[in-house]
Amino acid sequence: MALMRARETVMREFRPRLALHDLTEQQWRVLRALNGQETPLTTRELSETTFLLSPSLSRITANLAARGLLIREANPADQRSSLLSLSRDGEDLLSVMAVDSEAGYHAIEQSFGSDRLELLYNLLDDLAATRIAKHT
Repeated sequence: MALMRARETVMREFRPRLALHDLTEQQWRVLRALNGQETPLTTRELSETTFLLSPSLSRITANLAARGLLIREANPADQRSSLLSLSRDGEDLLSVMAVDSEAGYHAIEQSFGSDRLELLYNLLDDLAATRIAKHT
């Protein structure tokens, strides 16, 4: 519950910024994951990168493609999969939102403290790298 409370605290800073651009948290996650990729990602790669399940990702990418923010192409190596990349409009939106996003991170850093935030990032990275034993 502590992790969920912390996530909600952070997202309260970002949700209004996303809403200004008619984006959900998940749509933003997809756009950010595609940003800076030198080659398109397969739907599986994007799912693994964003931690979104395939049915949700399919709905999200369809919406973003319809809005002209990403390009979806057939994957010649696997017809069941698509190749996804940012469109020029998607890149432009990310550029515009980068300023807002940095302001959000700055507000969190100001409230929480840069040393504590760096420690938190390191601890979260450590936690993400930990294999937690499954209890049966």
